[in-house]
Amino acid sequence: MSDRIPQAVLARWQNFADALVQPATTGLINATFFVGSAGGPKAVVQRLHRVFDANVIRDIEAVTRHLADAGMTTPRLIPADDGASCVEYQGEIWRALTYVPGQTCEFVNDPSQLREAGRLVARFHGALADFDYEHTYNRIGVHDTASHLDRLRTALEEHGSHPLFNRVATLASELLRHADDLPDLTHLPLRQSHGDLKISNVLFNAEGKAVCLIDLDTLSYMIWPFEMGDALRSWCNPMSEDEPRARFDLTAMAAALTGYSEMMPAFLTEEEKIALVPGVIQITLELTARFLADSLRESYFSWDPASYGSRGGHNIVRAGAMWNLYQSVRKLQAEAQDLVHTHLG
Repeated sequence: MSDRIPQAVLARWQNFADALVQPATTGLINATFFVGSAGGPKAVVQRLHRVFDANVIRDIEAVTRHLADAGMTTPRLIPADDGASCVEYQGEIWRALTYVPGQTCEFVNDPSQLREAGRLVARFHGALADFDYEHTYNRIGVHDTASHLDRLRTALEEHGSHPLFNRVATLASELLRHADDLPDLTHLPLRQSHGDLKISNVLFNAEGKAVCLIDLDTLSYMIWPFEMGDALRSWCNPMSEDEPRARFDLTAMAAALTGYSEMMPAFLTEEEKIALVPGVIQITLELTARFLADSLRESYFSWDPASYGSRGGHNIVRAGAMWNLYQSVRKLQAEAQDLVHTHLG
């Protein structure tokens, strides 16, 4: 993949042909570039990963229009010269989005950030509560824990000669025993969701206020405990995804729930609130299973070849870190549940 935008692609948007282009230094999936002038970026141009098709563009246009109409700040698609919402060039899909000033962070530096993030996400959920829209791009199997566990079992059956097999099999055996204790949350209602509320997808301004959510390719229907459970496993872990010392921080959780409660949407039921901590637990166990399977399959969107000898080598570290986070949440489950009752009522 090229680390630049083809000139033929840039020329499809007015005033982009001679603009300054700066590649983004973060992001696991799409290739992202800031386009503008010496005064700063004016747009964000992205080459979509091949896991996405043009339908995801239609969904982003519909959802961001609704968010904007509700008074929320959000990136908007910039039409190409023929009015199309994306450009297809040599088998790849490109899009341009309006640039929203701000900054992202990989780690939380202050609990006030999480209060802000919680408020923003609650507003986002509330704004989409009346949005009756059927997504044209569907992420099949997302947070289908049973399928991810089956995928792990299949990987163990098919990759017995992999150098990491013994390490994966040892942790997988323990994980699969724990999976038998997971509650069934599939009866809970599906809600319009962002789908990937990691802290790096929250944009903050210079004053530390959460401005908007970015990375909108994962918009979908999801049960609320999985949507917010995935957010909390990211927001409340002070370590990186591949740091073995991963742990769950109750102070961070309290700050996030304080912010969410201030703008909490009216649709949220008591049963959904009670299922939040089990949702965090299930998400962390599911991600552990996914990383373990990816270790044997040598697959993942991105890995660090400077620090690891293979994708599998990076993924087994990710799996260990996520397993430690899972164990931390389980240990603190009662205290975390108390925080839900205290802040969400």
